[in-house]
Amino acid sequence: MPEYFPKIKKIKFEGPDSKSPLAFKHYKAKQKVLGKTMEDHFRFAVSYWHTFKGQGMDPFGLPTMERIYNNSSDEMQVAEQTLDASFEFFTKLGVNFWCFHDADVCPEASTLSETNARLDKLAKQAKRLQDDTGVKLLWGTCNLFSNPRFMSGAATNPSPQVFAFAAAKVKKALEVTKYLGGEGYTFWGGREGYETLLNTNMGRELDHLAAFLHMAVDYKKEIKFKGQFYIEPKPKEPTKHQYDFDAASCYAFLQKYDLVDHLKLNIEANHATLAGHSLQHELEFCCANGILGSVDANRGDELLGWDTDQFPTNIYETTMAMYVILNNGGFTTGGLNFDAKVRRQSTDPADLFHAHIGAMDAFARGLKNAAKMIKEKRLSKIVKKRYAGWDSAFGQKIEKGKVGFKELEIYTLKHGEPKVNSGQQELLENIINDYI
Repeated sequence: MPEYFPKIKKIKFEGPDSKSPLAFKHYKAKQKVLGKTMEDHFRFAVSYWHTFKGQGMDPFGLPTMERIYNNSSDEMQVAEQTLDASFEFFTKLGVNFWCFHDADVCPEASTLSETNARLDKLAKQAKRLQDDTGVKLLWGTCNLFSNPRFMSGAATNPSPQVFAFAAAKVKKALEVTKYLGGEGYTFWGGREGYETLLNTNMGRELDHLAAFLHMAVDYKKEIKFKGQFYIEPKPKEPTKHQYDFDAASCYAFLQKYDLVDHLKLNIEANHATLAGHSLQHELEFCCANGILGSVDANRGDELLGWDTDQFPTNIYETTMAMYVILNNGGFTTGGLNFDAKVRRQSTDPADLFHAHIGAMDAFARGLKNAAKMIKEKRLSKIVKKRYAGWDSAFGQKIEKGKVGFKELEIYTLKHGEPKVNSGQQELLENIINDYI
């Protein structure tokens, strides 16, 4: 088998004093933090679509990146070479998981049956590579947004024929994900939304989306796939408005359609900011409602209003993300998938390594910061004190539903104006900076 990254050796941990751009300064896979190794805390995964299929193309320009595994006019040969290259990358980087869309791995043929035959062939190759390297599939998913047939959505399409085609694709993707031992499956409704309400029956489309997901749940049971289902929120882009707007919208949808027991959320940092939230907010909401499943680790650009999918390098953000995740018991499913792409001008194959190394180090620093914050309890003590009134006998009566408006009026008339306490926001922000 040819070597696709011949100039890159296996990435090693060299510590914070290292000046090598191809070494970890903070991520040490086997180092234990709060009783668990770093690799087990993070469960890092590489996204197949950006890392191996992204070629630097944007709406204003042609591809800028040439890869030696793309050097053939035979699209199946390219697909096979790309799979080989990807597993070389995974092992040299030292990650244990990967994620893919069906269309990333397999080029579409002229018919669905031919496409499925191609996918079966490539899945066998992926299975062999997984067995040879020990790299596992974190989750699979289906591309239901790129092909023109899905221009008006997939499960929410006004055509039942398109709905059926989407169902057939997901059926196959679920089978392949199970075959590859995938630990989960993600639904991202890239075009499950609308461009204008003038031609949209929103209620009917939401009903159809729910029916589609229930069919997927039924088929999951039928084939005995044990992986976790995820739904990934995003407010806009490519559509004007998407039904999976943010974590709260997804949760309301799952509750309405009796799907809460079947799906958790895959939260993406850049999608959170597009929805007007922080990654910490979306993670906290999911943890508060028991629906956190997995995380797409990336970041956006605050000066730009679209999904830039940059690699995460902000230590404050990685620290707060890990603080929320650790405080809620860590990942019980899923992990950190780098749904991120190198910049259009970063054309050297080594840049793929630089990007992932930097992101993994950023999360390692965030993990160590968060672990120290949890051990020292400076933040949690202030929060506990702020809510101490709810732990009193009076507060407990309210929380347990033992009083109503009449009793609360009597209490207030007796005790008068309540004491107002400082939120101490600036102090808390300074404490965070002490750790960073």
